[in-house]
Amino acid sequence: MTTVTAEPGTRSAGIGLSAGRKLRDRIATVLVYAAFALALVPLVWILYSVLSNGWSLLADGGWWQLSQRNINPDKVGGGAYHAILGTLLQALFCAVIAVPLALFTAVYLVEYGQGRLARVVSFMVDILTGIPSIVAALFIYALWVTTFGLQRVGFAVSLSLVLLMIPVVVRSTEEMLKLVPNELREASYALGVPKWRTILRVVLPTALGGIVTGVMLGLARVMGETAPLLILGPYAAAINPNLFNGNMAALPTLIKENFDQPDDPSIARMWASALTLILIVLLLNIAGRFVARFSGVKR
Repeated sequence: MTTVTAEPGTRSAGIGLSAGRKLRDRIATVLVYAAFALALVPLVWILYSVLSNGWSLLADGGWWQLSQRNINPDKVGGGAYHAILGTLLQALFCAVIAVPLALFTAVYLVEYGQGRLARVVSFMVDILTGIPSIVAALFIYALWVTTFGLQRVGFAVSLSLVLLMIPVVVRSTEEMLKLVPNELREASYALGVPKWRTILRVVLPTALGGIVTGVMLGLARVMGETAPLLILGPYAAAINPNLFNGNMAALPTLIKENFDQPDDPSIARMWASALTLILIVLLLNIAGRFVARFSGVKR
């Protein structure tokens, strides 16, 4: 039997190489944690500023029940109920239109998409991903107001938000569908299940968690947009639940209206409106996580 003995120089070189790798690993770890801490600094500062300046009005019950009707900029009082209602209604109608279109598009690209049409659809989604919100608002303005001669209303705002939400949901859903193992599809096909039923009963439920997360990300993006509101949705200080008639308030335009006023009550309302918008987006994300956790396929 032949015994291979490592030379002393080779062993010491291996030890030195291992020590060098450990050192580089520790340096990289420290740099990653330092970058993470650095990125947290502006986020924590923003959250602290919004909380400290806006919490006092949110603790008042009138903030959630009243509007700004008959409230002068220098007058204390009123609430944000009209703006909260407008933001939720516009986002709801946007989701009703955008989510089915985005889901069908993502399913087509992953499950059926081949050839020139699939490339064109994917290219158009990429274009929508990169357009600024003001371009989407101007497009809807040219179509809704200039071409059809209709009034600037909340529904027109929802249409412009649809253009901004669709690419976010399409790309996130597309990635989630790609993560579904092909073995699940093949097992379903082997049992004689048609492809459309496999997608409906196997693929989509398996990817539901990621799909819901993508929808929440899309809603979080569109709910904070200001350009569509400024161009298509004039601000109203009174409560208006009708998306098809009259001016409608939203939290971003409420922030702008109070930002333009130098009075202390207006500044307080501006901070409170920003905090309200943050809390609504946070609650939507928590609800999305809850639905995704308890609605998936049980293994």
